[in-house]
This record gives sequence, C-alpha cells and structure tokens, in this order.
Amino acid sequence: MWLIIAMDIHITGRGYENHTNTLDDELVATVDQVVKKLKTTRSAFARMALRNAIKQVNVNQLEKKHKKGYGQHPADKTEFSVWESEQEWGEFMKRVRYAGISSSILIKNVR
Repeated sequence: MWLIIAMDIHITGRGYENHTNTLDDELVATVDQVVKKLKTTRSAFARMALRNAIKQVNVNQLEKKHKKGYGQHPADKTEFSVWESEQEWGEFMKRVRYAGISSSILIKNVR
C-alpha cells in the first residue's frame, strides 16, 4: 500500500510551493520514527534530507572532477614532498618516521 504525503519545498525568490510525493509505507514508518527521535516534522526532515542530498551530489561531482584531473595530470613524486618540512603532524608522524616509513608511501596507500 502506498501513502501520499505533501512536502513543502522552499524555492528562493518564489516562496513555498506544495509538492505531493508518493512514498511506500515502510519508508514513511521509518521517517516517522526518525522525526520523532529528532523532535521535528516530516516537512522539516524532508527539507533537511533534500538539502543534504544536493550537497552530497555536489561533493561527488567535485571528487569525480578531481579524480579525472589527477588522472590526466598525475602528481609528480616531488610535488608534495617539498612541503614535508613545513608540515606538523605531531606524534603520529614522529612514530612513522621513527619506523622508517616516508609520508609519500602513506599517501600512496590511502589513494
């Protein structure tokens, strides 16, 4: 069974517009549990979720763009090492250097 709920979405410069969306019962029940815990409303939660989803799409697009850029123009081995003496990594890097591991190896393994 499907449940239809109305959501208010704020459109800058045009005020509020009502939009009707169809959500399945299981999703509505989960949303109701979450909004109760957060002490908010379905509408407020929907606005927050949509804003967060839009931000995440933007982050994903930027990450894809950066990945493509580094794929086309890979970093030179010395590109970041020239700044190692300027960086302050605290106790962690002291231990890493004591163990004989260079930071460029750590960066390579993270990618």
